[in-house]
Amino acid sequence: MTPRFVLVLSENWTLTTGRDLPVLVRWAREAEDAGFDAVMVSEHVVLGPDAGADGVMGNPREYALPGNQDPFTPWPGSLMLLGAIASVTTRIRLAAAAVLAPLKHPLALARDIGTLDLLSEGRLVVQPTVSWSRDEYAALGVPFAERGAILDEQLEIWDLLWRGSPVSYHGSHFAFEDVYFEPRAYRPDGPRMWFGGQHLHARLLDRLVRYGHGFHPLGRPTPDELERLRAGMAAAGRDAANLEMIGGCRPVFPDDDSVSPLEPALESIPEQLAQGFTTFCIKPSQFTDDPDGVGAFCREVVKRTEALLP
Repeated sequence: MTPRFVLVLSENWTLTTGRDLPVLVRWAREAEDAGFDAVMVSEHVVLGPDAGADGVMGNPREYALPGNQDPFTPWPGSLMLLGAIASVTTRIRLAAAAVLAPLKHPLALARDIGTLDLLSEGRLVVQPTVSWSRDEYAALGVPFAERGAILDEQLEIWDLLWRGSPVSYHGSHFAFEDVYFEPRAYRPDGPRMWFGGQHLHARLLDRLVRYGHGFHPLGRPTPDELERLRAGMAAAGRDAANLEMIGGCRPVFPDDDSVSPLEPALESIPEQLAQGFTTFCIKPSQFTDDPDGVGAFCREVVKRTEALLP
């Protein structure tokens, strides 16, 4: 199977600034030209002191994780940025990962998601998540402890909205009667949905089984987790082989001031392919300091990966 690559456009602030968003749009177009399958944008609404509570990452090219980032880290609005990318591309998928759904009303967020899905003619991928920052939830007045239950209601609401109007819903966090929601998303069952997390806990497994089109774990899932996923899908009458599996390309930084060589980051791809992973995320600033060389970098990723495969 030919691997598919996702260019991660968030957190590349050693290559560009968080204000020069047109350069991210250009990189997306270059990634499409190079044969990449998707681009990815993550989000935060705001950050607080807990963003760096565990100490800021040594190498600024590393992935932002819970508690390791400077609160000044830029996080542009993901759906608006992907809308700009949709307007200058024709094939590449647009991965909104991760959308912090509990911080927004499900009807308003469904409208933005559905519009972008229509605009891109079904190229949108949405990864709803609850995230980790108590400070962010406090700033927006959303109860942190309820975030999982809020997301579950939002997913139920979206599932109803994609099917047709009118829609009524009465839950613990949201309630409305006879809502008409038009136009709906591009597909009758809505945009493609990925779910992920550090561990395959019961709630995540349930979301994957009920709504998921892809599994995007943070790190490598254990063999036991993969078996639980297959069993859970089978119990629901779904074939796990049809679930897109999203892996990654981990850098090997020689020090805190340098980029990683590309070759060792790609070496795990054949093993991941054997485990069922088909799609691989890669962040350009981890491997190059040249903002004008992202297109060439994407072509090099494709070329080197082809050489690794039998």
